Parts: sequence; structure tokens; C-alpha cells
Amino acid sequence: MSDALQTLRQRIDAVDDELLRLLAQRARLAQEVGRLKQGNLFYRPEREAQVLRRIKAANPGPLSDEAVARLFREIMSACLALEQPLRVAYLGPPGTFSQAAAVKHFGHAAQTVDCPSIDDVFRQAEAGMVDYAVVPVENSTEGAIGRTLDLLLDTSLKICGETVVRVHQCLLRREPVREGIERIYSHPQSLAQCHEWLNQHLPGVARVPVSSNAEAARLAAAEPQAAAIAGEMAAEIYGLTLLERNIEDDPNNTTRFLVLGRHDAAPSGQDKTSLVMSAPNRPGAVYELLGPFARHGVSMTKLESRPSGTALWDYVFYVDVEGHREEEPVARSLSELKNLASLLKVLGSYPVAVL
Repeated sequence: MSDALQTLRQRIDAVDDELLRLLAQRARLAQEVGRLKQGNLFYRPEREAQVLRRIKAANPGPLSDEAVARLFREIMSACLALEQPLRVAYLGPPGTFSQAAAVKHFGHAAQTVDCPSIDDVFRQAEAGMVDYAVVPVENSTEGAIGRTLDLLLDTSLKICGETVVRVHQCLLRREPVREGIERIYSHPQSLAQCHEWLNQHLPGVARVPVSSNAEAARLAAAEPQAAAIAGEMAAEIYGLTLLERNIEDDPNNTTRFLVLGRHDAAPSGQDKTSLVMSAPNRPGAVYELLGPFARHGVSMTKLESRPSGTALWDYVFYVDVEGHREEEPVARSLSELKNLASLLKVLGSYPVAVL
């Protein structure tokens, strides 16, 4: 071993020792914060968002902003777990993109709890069996997740965060070859996201929709003639061969997830507010609902309509706007909407996802 290499390794060892000392110091400070809170909320989404934004802005490189944010997310997750490990429900079984979203947002120190359906994810959080829930709400290719929107209408939970996951679909199978595949299991959204690739490479093969990508992987692991479309994590969990990577038709395919809890998030400085509303049955009523946002300079980033489920051809509108409900422009807009909408429910204000 050269003297130069030995010197560099010694310097790395010294830096590692200093990192360990500073991590222990940070953990002790986090414990002090926990004691001062005296049993109140340990997890504050707005505080974590502020920390991650500050760290990314101060990052000198050569590590990417994304890598630095991921490291600090894990540090905060481990420090939080010293006081109270969080339990987070997600759409299972293990290996879904929903689990990946939960881990991305809360870190590996959180305890993730898989549920068989989105309805069960909501129920676990509403009943207090878990601290938070992570649910998919929209995909950049296939649009809104209707079941999530429907459940948001009636739940007592609040949106207190969001995260986005770049979705890379893979073709998985027990056998190491494509030949002999008779059916492909996957979630309906994933089948749609890979529609053209399947048409080109596996035409005529039956496409079987199931409740989740991880469930598809589980089924494919038990059937020699079957394959699954899922993520790399599912291949590892269910012992499948990864035949093809990145088979999604859109290379920028991304899914947005909501974090649901029993409390709101305080303002973080870069926030979003989600709400659902309906218009009285009269000409121009929907146009009137949008007026308060325009008058107070509030930017609307999403408008999605869904059947209300109460009457034929009756619709509700899901809206995302920039800003926190406690900030004056948003607060004034909401105050006006109360007098214009036949239904108005603020689903939550929360930090914009830190990518």
C-alpha cells in the first residue's frame, strides 16, 4: 500500500470519528427537544422540511442535493426514533411503491405497516393504530387515484405532508427468460403505464390487474408461467429475476403521495393547501368558486372533479393552492369560499415535497 493511500485512509478515519461524535451530539440534542415537548407531537413535518431545504441550499458538493437530503432524512429518522418510533401505514404487501414513499418520507427508523387496501390504510390511521398513513393520490401518466380522493372527502385525517417517487417499472419473473410468459400481474395503473412497452415486447400475453405491484410479485413468485410488473424492491423481497428495467412508457413517470395524520402542519415557508368543495346548482357557480383565489393572488396548482356519490351528476372539486391556510391570502380566500360553496372542507396545509 502506498504512503499516499495510507494517509488518505487515515484522514477518512479521522473524519468518520468526528462524524460519529457529531451524530451523537445531535442525537442528545434531539432527546432534549423531546423532553421539552413533554409528550406533545415529536414529529413536526414543517420543521423537517425546513431542515432539508436549508441543508440542500448549503450543500457544497460533491454529493448531490438529493443524496444529502436522503442522508439527513435518515439522521432525523433515527433521532426521532430515540423518543418514539413512528408507525406508518401504507398500501401493501411489502415491496410496493407506497412503502418506498413511506420510507423516503419518514426514513428507515419508522415502522412501516402494510395494509391490503387504501381503505384499510385510512382505517388504521383513523383508529389510532398507526401514527401516520401514506397514500397515493396522483400519477403523472395516469392521473388521479380516485379511491384516495373519495376517502379524503369523509375522513377526519388531515394532510400533513407529501412526497413524490419516481416510478421505474420492471418486468419480474422466477425464470431468467421472457419465453413462456402466459400472464402478467400488476396494479391497473402500472399496466397502463407500461401499455406500449407490453404491446411491443409481449403482445397477446394476458394482463391481470391485482391490488398492488407487490401482490403481483408474490403471485408471479408462485407461478412459473407468470410475470409481474413491479419495482426492484419487490424483486428482492420475493426472489424474482429482474428481466427488464424501466419499461414504463414515460421516463419521467412519477407518483405523488399524501401523508395523513391527526394534526395539521404549521407553516414552513413553502406550503400547499388542499381542499374539496362543491358549487350550488346555478349558472356560473363553479366560476364564482374560483374568484376568491384570483382576487387574493393565490395560485391554484390543481383542480380535479369527482362524482360526489350523493346524487346523479353531482360533482365535487378537489383543489390544491400555493400557501398555508394561516397565511393571509389563503385565509381570506377560504373565508370568502365559505359563503359561496355548498360544501367546503380544508383537507390540510402542509410543506411542499422536498425532492
